[in-house]
Amino acid sequence: MNVTRGFTGRPRVHHPGLPPGQYDAGDDWPVLSAEVTPELAPADWTFRVDGLVERPRTWDWEQAHALPGAAYEGDIHCVTGWSKFGVRFSGVSLDAFLDGARPDASATHAVAHSHTGYTASLPLADLTGGRAWIAWEYDGRPLPAEHGGPARLLVPHLYFWKSVKWIAGLTLLDHDEPGFWEQNGYHARGNPWQEQRYHGD
Repeated sequence: MNVTRGFTGRPRVHHPGLPPGQYDAGDDWPVLSAEVTPELAPADWTFRVDGLVERPRTWDWEQAHALPGAAYEGDIHCVTGWSKFGVRFSGVSLDAFLDGARPDASATHAVAHSHTGYTASLPLADLTGGRAWIAWEYDGRPLPAEHGGPARLLVPHLYFWKSVKWIAGLTLLDHDEPGFWEQNGYHARGNPWQEQRYHGD
């Protein structure tokens, strides 16, 4: 697979909330996926945390909704160049799921799995401390399937390919294990403010 190093059709304008090389998408929310959007009903959705944990656990839709609710209001940034301001997601903090599984002290990274088979790798530090969510609502409504519904991972401080759509689980590891885009030339972490788009950036 070829790695496309950016898009050139949009003007870059200065905005204090824009990371380098980004543009304000305004009311648009582009749909970009590596796979066909699945037909996944909430009743069929599950989320599992396993790997280097004391208690591997799986939650179904009702069990996940029984956890304390949490929300994110802020911005999101896509590696293709668009940023979206003032978004509102609701769901559960990922900390609540990790607390239930009890990560081992040796865990340093996680592989996030989609119900479609897509994967993304993340440092565990980017998923804890109120920095990540399992989100199933956007702007007060159920998250649309094309944007990852019924539930997606949300890691808004990193480029949005890390916020895995149709999230199925996390496997905790003591090393970095590249996911789909990381294997195809993209950066291991993906910090928008440091323009960590591609391997070597």
